[in-house]
Amino acid sequence: MRMARVMALVLVAGVAVLAQSPTDPFPAPIPVNEGVIRVRFVEFASIPDVGGEPARMMLLVDEPGTRRLFVNDMRGPLYAVSYDGRTVAPYLDINAPQWGVAVQAAGRERGFQSFALHPQFGRPGTPGFGKLYTWTDTSNMTPPPDFRPGGGNRTHATVLLEWTARTPTSATYDGGPPRELLRLEQPFANHNGGHMSFNPLVAPGSADFGLLYVGVADGGSGGDPLNLAQNLGSPFGKVLRIDPLGGPHVVRTAASQHWPVGSQSDPTLNSTNRKYGIPASNPFAGKPGVLGEIYAYGVRNPQRFGWDQRNGNLFLADIGQNIVEELSLVSRGANLGWNKWEGSFGYISREAVDLTRRRADPTATYPVVEYGQLDPLLQGNSAITGVHVYRSGAIPQLMNLVLFGDFPSGEIFYVHADRLPNGGQDAIRRVLLNDGGESKTLLQVIREKNVKRGRPPASRADLRFGAGPDGRVFLLNKHDGTIRLLVPDGQATR
Repeated sequence: MRMARVMALVLVAGVAVLAQSPTDPFPAPIPVNEGVIRVRFVEFASIPDVGGEPARMMLLVDEPGTRRLFVNDMRGPLYAVSYDGRTVAPYLDINAPQWGVAVQAAGRERGFQSFALHPQFGRPGTPGFGKLYTWTDTSNMTPPPDFRPGGGNRTHATVLLEWTARTPTSATYDGGPPRELLRLEQPFANHNGGHMSFNPLVAPGSADFGLLYVGVADGGSGGDPLNLAQNLGSPFGKVLRIDPLGGPHVVRTAASQHWPVGSQSDPTLNSTNRKYGIPASNPFAGKPGVLGEIYAYGVRNPQRFGWDQRNGNLFLADIGQNIVEELSLVSRGANLGWNKWEGSFGYISREAVDLTRRRADPTATYPVVEYGQLDPLLQGNSAITGVHVYRSGAIPQLMNLVLFGDFPSGEIFYVHADRLPNGGQDAIRRVLLNDGGESKTLLQVIREKNVKRGRPPASRADLRFGAGPDGRVFLLNKHDGTIRLLVPDGQATR
């Protein structure tokens, strides 16, 4: 549980002592009204309840090859949604008994975490045709893990699975059982998977095309007790980059290459378990004692990341411990600091950061923007989410903004994508939803929807962003099953 009080380290006569009064690293609060942007929205689609409970939506992905959106529920279902939002249909339930996946979806943090469709999913004759990847927690602990944390309670496993549809345009998945690529033994019940995505900005022939970025949290508990995030021999607390197909992005055949594509003898499947490829361009590839899969490290709970289509910047929203939430730029080989740093400040414990040490390590990558959990706009139990860089002109007031949010409170924030801050929260401003002329947070909108459906008002929002075709931005949450679409002024009805 997050702490309501924050303590700072002060130095007295060269001896470090903990201050005994609350200290906020960002005493100037986020402005309530200054710079507020108001955006209209519509209810775009509804995802079905599971067992009488609202859908626990985590991610919305556009698949242009088959002209559909895909949305997952943490309990296992994956839905296909038409571009107009009028058709929502089950596509694949990864928790169905015939697959043997056994999704572990207990609590808020476990379940079907993320998914990604290969950029060639809908392109016949390509290596990625029909390939879909899921990142999920599982209670099936029988198969040996590829990586163990070296401690903890062995609560469950997190697995990366590859599914292959025979006919990607089919209304439902028509392929066979998944191929397991990667398995992690989890030491604690919280901080599990994270976001997973292919770079949407690159084309075939690019060195980054077809490489899968996978966010892996630090293993959980609190404070990274196993010291995994800074350990370059461990996948925990990292952003990994792998080639799930295992090598050159060309169509290969057994006749031309003398080995079947994806076989155990495939020389491009150079991971230790021989199930995926490690790109030679990864920063630590080939270095002894270091995992070649690592693209960046020093993250705590990397819930979301996203690219700026104008300049290729990769932003990552990393949930803080008890004090600082951060949004950072990720580059090849970057150390984002955790657990040496929480945001811009030296990490001491779950209750304290060192306010006298700010951004003091030149080798670390510090946040472009961050905010404190004591901010009066929030609930005292904050968690950053996002991120979406809006470069479309459809909603002029959002043009050239980096959108992110705080999912318990339902607050949506922005900073300017072309004038990025250098840490702190001074540049943060709010985005409110224009609901029939009234300005509301997403949580307020959700609570009203709950009441209309005869349900108790939600206490939190669990905000997520989704990106659709033509620059469309969607809002997801786990408490009413409604996908909302941000729209220009004058288009607030469907």
